[in-house]
Amino acid sequence: MTSLTAELGRFVSELTLQAVPLEAQRIAKTGFTDCIGVMIAGAREPVVPLIDREMSSKDSSALASLIPSGARRNVEDAALVNGVAAHVLDYDDVTLDGHPSAVLVPAIIAQGEALGSSGSEMLTAYAAGYEVWAELLVREPAPLHQKGWHPTAVRGTVAAAAACARLHRLSPQDSATALAIAGSMAGGLVANFGTLTKPFQVGRAAQSGVIAARLAKAGLTASPDALEHKSGFLVVFSPEGKPNLSKPFDPRQKEWHLIRQGLNIKRYPICYATHRAIDAALDLAVRNDLQPADVDHIRVSTGHMQMLMLRNDRPQTAFEAKFSMQFAMASSIVARNVGLAQLTDDFVKSQTVQSLFPRVSCVTTTETMNGSAFAPSETVEITTTGGKVLASEPIVHAKGSQQRPLSRDELWVKFSDCLGDGFTGAAKTTVFEKLMNLEKLNSAGELLPLQ
Repeated sequence: MTSLTAELGRFVSELTLQAVPLEAQRIAKTGFTDCIGVMIAGAREPVVPLIDREMSSKDSSALASLIPSGARRNVEDAALVNGVAAHVLDYDDVTLDGHPSAVLVPAIIAQGEALGSSGSEMLTAYAAGYEVWAELLVREPAPLHQKGWHPTAVRGTVAAAAACARLHRLSPQDSATALAIAGSMAGGLVANFGTLTKPFQVGRAAQSGVIAARLAKAGLTASPDALEHKSGFLVVFSPEGKPNLSKPFDPRQKEWHLIRQGLNIKRYPICYATHRAIDAALDLAVRNDLQPADVDHIRVSTGHMQMLMLRNDRPQTAFEAKFSMQFAMASSIVARNVGLAQLTDDFVKSQTVQSLFPRVSCVTTTETMNGSAFAPSETVEITTTGGKVLASEPIVHAKGSQQRPLSRDELWVKFSDCLGDGFTGAAKTTVFEKLMNLEKLNSAGELLPLQ
């Protein structure tokens, strides 16, 4: 077999925006736009300044910016802090069994600003990183969650290295080296879901990608077959130790994963494992004008792997609530929404919300969707205090998914809400339009600072 590491390195090094289909470019720009909005909202969370304070070196001459403050940091520090902000709300897009934009965009923005990269170069880097991530995914038959690995922190590290290698314009060999170095920097645990370490894992993936590309450029060596070796990345992280090492990679005949798998944009700032159930619960609540006092019991049919992530059945904080099916159902009934306004400690701890938790039960299946750790579909059944049973149709795809995408207007509503009161309406519009037309920017400097 031709070295996968070498072939992916060549693909990354030689990729041009002209080679990326227009539909793939459109999807990438949606990911960029959504991620920047979510990053700005996430930057208000206390963990972001905590990570910045403890991990960053403050240097006014540094070449990259924190978003949205514009404070200057070293490239790798900016990627780390912005990566934490992009994922802390769990509001970032999801696909490829993970959260690609939350890793790729912070790494690309930081490295692109330092290098003076154009918008088209940053868009190309996103495509390179996404496609490398997808190529690693399609060679693994089992979800990494099954072994307790956090896929975003594992595959995202190599993908971020690919994106940064593209921005540095590394040779095919040096690009492959960057991927190999990143393979030794990857890691993250599902056991830390529901804690502040989860977004830290994502920020570290972005940071590690920046570092791996820089070290490859500087001459650090790594094994030319680090991804596909019998003791390499694919085998080591494989839950069953049986990745498909014989699958070839030919960039001249490749399918574009950006088009086939796309991006699922989140409507709710909570673990994606809850989103289909939320869609179902909200529909039942609105159509039947349900109030909390009307609910005797809520029964959710979902996936076994999803419930491993949703480990908090009695959350007491907003962060714990992000990984709770019980909260997702309670908020759907109490507020008829699961939004930023509901993800507060006060709302989570309110008596009305807490009282619904014991009335939520989950039944699970081990069956999963192709290429996903999630169940093939989900249903919600609400039994009222009067004995009436209200049942949803099976929900296969959440609103905002590739199959049921948000319109441009719906994406704008989420983006505007994420930016909040700190931006004028004109500023929001300007930033949104720049991101949605990223390829037209002459440099990252035209995007930053954001205000």
